[in-house]
Amino acid sequence: MRFETPLIPARLLRRYKRFLADCRLEDGSEITAHVANPGSMLGMAEPESKIWLEPNDDPKRKLKYAWRLIEHESGAFTGVDTGVPNRVLRAALEAGQVAGLEGYETVRPEVKYGEKSRVDFLLTGAGRRDCYVEVKSVTLSRRPGLAEFPDSVTARGAKHLAELSAMVAEGHRAVMLYLVQRTDAAAVTLAADIDPTYAAAFAAAREAGVEVLALGCKIGPDEITLGSALPFQAP
Repeated sequence: MRFETPLIPARLLRRYKRFLADCRLEDGSEITAHVANPGSMLGMAEPESKIWLEPNDDPKRKLKYAWRLIEHESGAFTGVDTGVPNRVLRAALEAGQVAGLEGYETVRPEVKYGEKSRVDFLLTGAGRRDCYVEVKSVTLSRRPGLAEFPDSVTARGAKHLAELSAMVAEGHRAVMLYLVQRTDAAAVTLAADIDPTYAAAFAAAREAGVEVLALGCKIGPDEITLGSALPFQAP
């Protein structure tokens, strides 16, 4: 997925009200950018962090910049936009480029299921069980090389795990897919200390037959593309 507009570097001043960030551009001017991330962004919103913004000239948008990436001192990148995983994965799924999820004839996003929920993707094909795929964006890392989910308590995430389990009970296939938007992660695990309820729901879902996949990303100021599979470590 290439960014629509070339990104520009800036420094983060502060993130507030979840969806807003004050930033300083290279010319010294200060602007407010949209943050497409409702999570806590634990460890990712330190003042003076180097970030990358996507400018726009759309008259319908109130804010003329959107925060897309963090560039860490190590040179690694983290993607901020939680909407990116679904866009990247849809193209990869339709092209049959996700190992273990290839060969399906139809890829449908945002299909209603469970209790007033929508599954991120429903994969269908003749002679195959329907496959329900939930996707989570992973950005937290508190130990070198290890990405963690979630970065805050997520009752919605636990609900999704229960709904995937219900799909397995009905005879379908269900997959919990963690897409790691960090270029410095070599493995994925659960942040059970942050949300023990989610960790318990995850254990129950695996016991029920829900599959787990973890994928990395290739990230830079020009584009974000799907990377290779990552090992999942039990917490």
